[in-house]
Amino acid sequence: MSAQPDHAPVTPYAPAPGAPAELLAQLRADRRAAQWVPAFEREWTVALEESRATFSLAALYEVVQEWQGRLASAPAVDAFVASGYDDSEFIDMAEVRGRRR
Repeated sequence: MSAQPDHAPVTPYAPAPGAPAELLAQLRADRRAAQWVPAFEREWTVALEESRATFSLAALYEVVQEWQGRLASAPAVDAFVASGYDDSEFIDMAEVRGRRR
């Protein structure tokens, strides 16, 4: 028998060092920039303070990952809204995931 684990350990997500700046540039170029840029900057500031207090980069990584997801899913959301589908019986994902802050 081998002492090696039978599965590969999960590597934590770590964005590239320039990812926050690239993400901010993409957000500024988006049509939702007026709402998204201030929201990203607020979340980034809170995560930066948390990172300084805990000596952990996890909060910063989480902000980058969440905003990358929002930006990536925006075209699908736009297509859904433009299609006229009834979304009146939606589930608030903030309630499902729980609020971090």
